[in-house]
This record gives sequence, structure tokens and C-alpha cells, in this order.
Amino acid sequence: MTPIPETLPGVAVIGGGQMARALIGGWCARGLAASAIAVADPSAEQREWLAAAFPGLKLEADNAAAAEHADVWLLAVKPQLLAGVARALAPLAAKRRPLVISIAAGIRTADIERWLGPGATVIRAMPNRPAFIGAGVSALCAGALVPETSRGIASALLTAVGSVVWVRSEAELDAVTAVSGSGPAYFFLLIELLEAAAIAEGLSPAVARRLAVDTAAGAARMAQASADDPATLREQVTSKAGTTAAALAVFESADLRAIVARAVAAAARRSRELADEFGRDPS
Repeated sequence: MTPIPETLPGVAVIGGGQMARALIGGWCARGLAASAIAVADPSAEQREWLAAAFPGLKLEADNAAAAEHADVWLLAVKPQLLAGVARALAPLAAKRRPLVISIAAGIRTADIERWLGPGATVIRAMPNRPAFIGAGVSALCAGALVPETSRGIASALLTAVGSVVWVRSEAELDAVTAVSGSGPAYFFLLIELLEAAAIAEGLSPAVARRLAVDTAAGAARMAQASADDPATLREQVTSKAGTTAAALAVFESADLRAIVARAVAAAARRSRELADEFGRDPS
């Protein structure tokens, strides 16, 4: 997590949903002036929320109005909407030749480039929801011809809200989406289940919530700080024939490993399906 460079060009965010809010919140918290960010969203309710949350944002109902004076465009619309949004912005893209960062799950660079037309430099990114508190992780992918300056701008924007990795090929972003893009929901589910189980064992809801959340946070911090891999850390907590071993035996008997593998595979498969389904030209 680093401050936003003062030299960063203005940013237009197309789509004001949850992920856009997370990124905008992270950028503003780390020094990017809200006045340097233009956001387009057709929903008056969304714009009102953004105006209250981030005073100074330039807010527009029209995508081109937000993008007109920005050199960096962040496409944060749903995959099924991206083709129409990009095609409508194509004339402006030819004029401004912006850096375009797409966070739409699954939609391939070649399709975005086709819709925008020649002149746009496209980088795909997959951030995740903890970006809102500066604890996100984002994977980025750029073609071989994308200049280093554009890579640097994308890195600066995403590093400001967490850690960044660059993947070797665009195909890997489907796995990234399944692991880190969707991943916070998996951990929220586990926290939810631990909390419910603690309440079932007689703990108060407040105590159950604190134990579940703080245990998850502490385990994550240990995994970050330790040179040991997760398997070794798990073994260090597990005494032979102890309480942890009893719980882990239940997970093993339910084949939790296979369940997690199937879940991640299903998410990655859906990412590829989104690309096939919504990467076609609109009729």
C-alpha cells in the first residue's frame, strides 16, 4: 500500500458500484484528490451516495462526459454491459487514446480493444473488495506492447489499495478471479459459519462474532508474517489427538479439500463463460 503519485493523470471511473467504491475510497485515503476523479453512473441514487461519501468527485450520468477529460479510464461495469459501454466510448477513445483498465470479470482484452477501436491501451485487472480498507490484492495483465509507463500507472492505482501481482498470461486471470476476486466471500462464509457454530455451543452472539473475526484476522496476519507455508502453520496448531485434530478430522471426512477445489474450478469456469457469453459483439 503506497501513496498515489502526485503526477498521476486524472481518472474516469465508468460505473459506480461496489468495486468502484472500494477503489475510489482507497485512492482518496491515500492522497488522490477526489476532484481528480470523474465517475459516471446512470443511477441518481448511486451518484448521490458517491457525492456524500467522497465530496469533490465529478459525477456524471453520461459515460463520455466523465471520460472526456481523463487520460485513464477504469471500466467498472458488469461484464454483460461492457460491450455497449465500450462501443459508445470508441469515438472518444480514438481522440484521447487513453489508458483503459478493465476490472470486468472474464471479458478478454481483445474484445475490449475491438469495441473501443484503435488508439486505446488496455490493461486488465482483478482487484478484490478489501481494497476499500487498503488490504486488497490485485492481479494485472498487459500485452507485450503495453508501454512501461502505462504499467506503472496501473500499478500505482492498484498498489494504493493493497498488493499487486502481474500474471504471465491473460488466461491466468480466470483463476485469479476464482481465488482472490471471489475469495473474500469464501472467508466471510467461514467466519459466518464459525460464528453460528460458536453460538450453537452457547456463546453470546457478540463474543462469537469477536472470536470468529479476530481469529480469522490473526491467522491471516500469521500467514503473511511467517516464512512457513500454510500447511506447516496448520500442523503447528494441531496437537496429536487434541481438539484441533478432532475438528480437522471432520473437515477431512467431508472432503473439504475437494469441495474447495470444485468451488474454485466452478468460479474459474464461470469467468471463462462470461468471456464467451458477453465477449460477442452486441446484436
